[in-house]
This record gives sequence, structure tokens and C-alpha cells, in this order.
Amino acid sequence: MNVFSFVGNLGGDAEIRTVGQTGQQLASFSVAVKSGFGDKAHTTWVRCAMWGERGTKVAPYICKGDRIAVTGEAFLHSYEKRDGSAVTELNVRVNDVTLLGEPKGGTNAKPNYQDDMAGGQHQPDRHGSLDEQPDFDDDIPF
Repeated sequence: MNVFSFVGNLGGDAEIRTVGQTGQQLASFSVAVKSGFGDKAHTTWVRCAMWGERGTKVAPYICKGDRIAVTGEAFLHSYEKRDGSAVTELNVRVNDVTLLGEPKGGTNAKPNYQDDMAGGQHQPDRHGSLDEQPDFDDDIPF
């Protein structure tokens, strides 16, 4: 099983493009993942691809500098540049994105990402705002 999870900061806004003859949508973005500390600190860039409707719906919410958690399938992509040098990139086919931190714009209002990810069907949150803890005792049948 190939599952790769990481947290980092977006290097730029997500880009959406249409790929192939079928017109499938692709949202792509790069995430800077820091590791180590002091003199041994370094940053690894991970190129992420999120296919289909999920990618197009989450793309407006992820902007340069945002902190996100990503889970997906990792693979290496090797190619040769025009100058003849070889390059190997770490890529991830994204399965899940979690937006961390506050939204930009100085507002404390949080968009309801779950509505967008569920295909736009708005369902009221019976537990209140995203900041409140649900009362799980109501769901226990005994």
C-alpha cells in the first residue's frame, strides 16, 4: 500500500487545467515540506495533482502560503531538461486535503468545505459551527 501524508505550505495558488481528449479536470499545486532543524533544516517540494470535480472544487480555497495537510499516493517523476540535466520530482496523486489555519482576509468565518466536496448539496450542520464539538451522546441508542 502506498500512502504518503505530509503537512506543508503552498508555494502558489492551485492551477486548474483540462487534460487529454476526455477533458478531465486537474488541479495542481506545490507544497513546501520542511524537515530537520538548525543547520540541518531543509525543504522538500512536493508536486500535487488532484483529479476531477474534487480538485476543481477545492482549488479556490487553497492559496499561496496556506498551510495544508495532504494524503495521497507518492511516486517519483524523472525527466530530462532542455539543457540535458536530469531531474527527479516527488509527486503525489492527492486523495485528501485538509486546510489548516485561518482563511485569509481577516475574517473568522470559515467556509464550509464539506458542502463543496460533497458535490454542492447543502445540508445543515446539526451540530452547529465547525468550531463546536458535537454532542455524541445524542447518537447513542441506549
